[in-house]
Amino acid sequence: MKVIKFLATAAVAAALAVSCNSASEKVKVDVELPTSAEVDSVSYLIGVNFGSFIKGNNFAADMSELNMAQIKKGMEDFLKAEGDAYSPDFGKQFKIDLDRMGEILNGYLSKKKNYEAAVNLAKEKAFLAENAKKENVDTTASGLQYTIIAEGAAEKIAPQDTVWVNYKGTLLDGTVFDQNDSTKFIANRVIKGWTEGLGLLGEGGKATLYIPANLAYGERGNRGIAPNSTLIFDVEVLKVGKFQE
Repeated sequence: MKVIKFLATAAVAAALAVSCNSASEKVKVDVELPTSAEVDSVSYLIGVNFGSFIKGNNFAADMSELNMAQIKKGMEDFLKAEGDAYSPDFGKQFKIDLDRMGEILNGYLSKKKNYEAAVNLAKEKAFLAENAKKENVDTTASGLQYTIIAEGAAEKIAPQDTVWVNYKGTLLDGTVFDQNDSTKFIANRVIKGWTEGLGLLGEGGKATLYIPANLAYGERGNRGIAPNSTLIFDVEVLKVGKFQE
């Protein structure tokens, strides 16, 4: 199990660090212990290993949602546990059976994701309702909202056209999650809101697109974009390569 492997790796490293610091001085041998700098290095690597697990499972970066006392207790219990970490009964020594670790962790993450998705959907509803009242904002049948700054060429972008664009993507709180200049892609190989929004523009066009979650990454989210996030893009079309059949 991936989580057991993580815990076992961290525990072995921690045990090595402890054993180095508590080695008996009664026996004299002509072999050096690791230096304090090496102890610091392995201690840092244990922290990196732990941080990798935290970040990989989308916990808060500052770990504020976690109970640090229970984290410490779990580490201490693992280090004190008897037997091989990969033996069938090893996980039953703890107050939570480690065989249920995946079930418990996934259940927690699922609840957290569902809550975040519901909150973001409520925020989206309120934002789009207010945004639609602005004079320079229009709404399509799909729910995409947009502001045209410059329409560009009369011939509009078709879904199979290749486009070169400058763009900046932000979340509702103003966080910039993506930004690129002179990037190239085919208009129908991006999120639905992008494809539809590009279809409103010609070469040289500029617009701000307000893309609802169902036209973006939806309930799943995507690499740093939370579930049901509304996305705002400032887009400038630099060039259009018309699709040739």
